[in-house]
Amino acid sequence: MSGFGPGDPFLADCPARLTVELIADKWTAVVLYGLSEGPVRHGELIQLIGGISRKMLTQTLRRLEAHGLIRRHAYAEVPPRVEYELTPLGATLIDPIRMLTEWARTNGDAVLDALDSGPPEPVARNG
Repeated sequence: MSGFGPGDPFLADCPARLTVELIADKWTAVVLYGLSEGPVRHGELIQLIGGISRKMLTQTLRRLEAHGLIRRHAYAEVPPRVEYELTPLGATLIDPIRMLTEWARTNGDAVLDALDSGPPEPVARNG
């Protein structure tokens, strides 16, 4: 028995599940954290984050903007200047991201050790 019931946040049609899927994306937390100190330009985010392609950053920024977590501001200048910043809703995720980061620092070696030790032995079930 799964323990899930109507209104559970992990059911397929629940907004909470859709939100968890959004923030569980590989780049979402990194991009949000990159914007945590204030507005940043696309090229600055590329340098700050490292390892993300321009295309993937653009896709991530568009998705976060569509979900109301960041704001894009295009200035009427030549050459064009675009900055991204957290919305108040997006800013509410920074503390949880910091907590996950601290957990990763504390437990990262244990996770790697478990990975290096191979798959766990199957558990026998009496049934």
